[in-house]
Amino acid sequence: MDWFVDRHDRTVPSALRREIRDYLARHSHSTAEELADAELIAMELTANALDHGSGPVWVTLEWTQAQPTLTVRDLGPAFALPAHAPDSAQPRGRGLWLVSQLSPELAVAARRVGKVVRSTLPVSRPVDIAIEPPRGHTVNPLPHLDEAAASGGFSRESFLRALVVQLANTIEQQQGPSAAQRAIAQVGADIGGQMEKEYRIATGNAEAKPLTPEQVAECLVRLKTAIGGTFRVVEVSQDRIVLVNSRCPFGPAVQRSPSLCRLTSAVFGGIAARSAGQAAVTLEERIALGDPGCRVVLHLGAASESPPNAHQYAAGS
Repeated sequence: MDWFVDRHDRTVPSALRREIRDYLARHSHSTAEELADAELIAMELTANALDHGSGPVWVTLEWTQAQPTLTVRDLGPAFALPAHAPDSAQPRGRGLWLVSQLSPELAVAARRVGKVVRSTLPVSRPVDIAIEPPRGHTVNPLPHLDEAAASGGFSRESFLRALVVQLANTIEQQQGPSAAQRAIAQVGADIGGQMEKEYRIATGNAEAKPLTPEQVAECLVRLKTAIGGTFRVVEVSQDRIVLVNSRCPFGPAVQRSPSLCRLTSAVFGGIAARSAGQAAVTLEERIALGDPGCRVVLHLGAASESPPNAHQYAAGS
C-alpha cells in the first residue's frame, strides 16, 4: 500500500493514521493496545516528515513478513544524519523517542534525495495453516476442456458446477462418503430454506402457514427448473409426492460424485417437513448411479415414519 502525502494539507497525518489503523485491524489479530501503538507510530513518522522535510513525502506499508513495515520517505534535499538520535526534549524528539520505544525495529537512513525512516509495526496477522495439495492430480477433473468458450476461458456456470462437483468429490475421497453426504445435506438444508422463502413471496404465501402438498410440489419443480433440472410431478396426495427428472443440473459429471444427490434430498425434505411436520425422502432412481432418470418420493407427515432407507427430516430442518 502506498500513499503520496500532500505536505500542505495538515489533516493528512490523522487521515493516514486512521486508514492504516483500519487496515491493520482488518488483517491482524492483535490487541487494541497493539493497534493503538501502530497507529501512533504511523502518525508520528508522517508528521515528522512533514514538519522537518521540504520535499514530497511517500508512505509505504508492506506486510510480507510476520509483522508489517511502515516506510516514510522524505524526498527533499539531502542532509547528513546526526550521530545520535534527537533528545526527547528537542522539537519532534519526543515523538521519535516514543516511536523507538513502541516499534520492534526502527531505522533511519540518508539518501541522495532526502531520508528514509523504516519502522516495524507491533502487530501480527493470523498464520494460515500450510496445506500442500496432493502431488497427484484427479483424473479428468472438471471443467471439461470442451466447455471452454470460443472467446477463451470457462463460463461462470461451468466454473461453479466444477467447483461444487470437485469439492464434493474431494470431501468424499479424503473424509469418506458419509462426511461428504453430511456436508452436502447441511448445504441443502440452508439453501432450501431460502428457496422456499422466495417461492412464498412470489406466490403470495409469505405467511408462516403450511404449504399444501400441491404447493410443496410446485415449489420443488420451480426451484429445480430454475437451475436447469427437468423435474415434473407424477403424483400428489396428502401422504406423498412423487417427482421424476430426466436431466441433472450438474450434468453427466454427477456420476463422479453421487453424494450430490443428498442436495436434492435435503432441499426437498426440508421444504416438505416444514409444512407437513415431518418428511422422508426416498431416492428410488438416480442419474448419478447410472439410471436413465431420477425418481424421488417424498413421504409426508405420519407416512414418513415407515419407509426404510429413507432420509428423515423434521420440521426444523
